This record gives sequence, C-alpha cells and structure tokens, in this order.
Amino acid sequence: MSNVGALEALERLQVGNRRFIEGRQAHREITLQDQLDASAAGQSPFAIVIGCSDSRVPLEIIFDQGIGDLFVIRVAGNIVAPSQIGSVEFAAEQFGTQLVVVLGHSNCGAVIATLDELHRPSEQRSPNLHSIVDRIRPSVQSLLGSELEDDADAMLRAGVRANVRSSVAQLRHGSRILEDLIAAETLHVVGAEYSLSTGLVEFFEGVS
Repeated sequence: MSNVGALEALERLQVGNRRFIEGRQAHREITLQDQLDASAAGQSPFAIVIGCSDSRVPLEIIFDQGIGDLFVIRVAGNIVAPSQIGSVEFAAEQFGTQLVVVLGHSNCGAVIATLDELHRPSEQRSPNLHSIVDRIRPSVQSLLGSELEDDADAMLRAGVRANVRSSVAQLRHGSRILEDLIAAETLHVVGAEYSLSTGLVEFFEGVS
C-alpha cells in the first residue's frame, strides 16, 4: 500500500518534471536491476496518471519516475470512459494511491480531430475513432461561437484545457467508489497540461 499523501505525491511529480526539464533525471543513477528488484514483489504507485497515448508524452519520463512509481492509464485524448474509471478505482482501492492526475498536452490530436468534426462533420471516420471524438465533443462544444472562433490556436489551447477539466469532473462524479474516497479526503483528482515545446507540466485544475 502506498503511504504517500496526495500533496506529497503532487510535489514529487512537480520536482520530477523540473529534473526532466533541466536534464538531470535521477533515475539515470539507479540501475535497471535495482528497479526490477524493488518492484518484483508488488507495487505501491504513489500517483495515478491518466494521459494521452501520444508518443511524445511518455509519462514516467516527463515526471522522471521509475518502475513501479506511477499507475499509468493512457488513451487518446486522455478521455474518461468506464474502463478508465474502473482502472482508477482499482488502483485507489488496491494500492491506497491518493492522487489522480489527468494530463492533457498541447496540440492534442484528439482535440484537433474533435474541433475539425464540429466544424466539418465527416462520416468517413471509423466508429471507434468517433467514440473518442464523441467523448471530447461536449467539453469543447461551447467554444464554438465564442470570441475564440477566429483564433484557431487559442481555440485549441482552450479545448485542451476544457477536455482535461471534463475528464477530472467525470472522475470526481462518475463513480460512487471514487466519490466516497474524495469525500473522505483520501483521494484527490487534479488536472494538468504538458507542453510539447518546453517539457513543462502545468497543474491548473483542482490545485489550490
């Protein structure tokens, strides 16, 4: 079981991200065998991270964490569907992990595809891809017709953050198990965005 509280877990992620940006990753100094030996008997991840499948956002690397440190769930567009909620429930109950991070990233292809679909509906996408777009659609729909309409870059930036906030809300209110843990203050769900250009992770949702 993890004995790391949510605030400590958040600080570990922030410090690890700073190491990544500065090119001084701590886990370069830990041998692979040491990491394997430490994790072979079981796991106690200190944070759960739901991130995008984008190959440019490898979660353990950008947070400079090792084998067994993070319980990682990756899916295009960092969407939250029943399988993702179930995975979070499992980790929170099984390992006592107290922090969940929903991590979006700049120039997210799934958000771009959703905005394109809203502007130019297409029937040529596969039903499976449509299922991802349909989960992102409600979070970005309200941006259409706003002052962002004439600024595609600003629209995309707002869409990425709106999508993260939507996923955070679904985790907070889409499961009785998670709701009870949150009410007991043994689980905290926050949102963040990773910059592809700088490597910085900015926490912006649910962080006081």
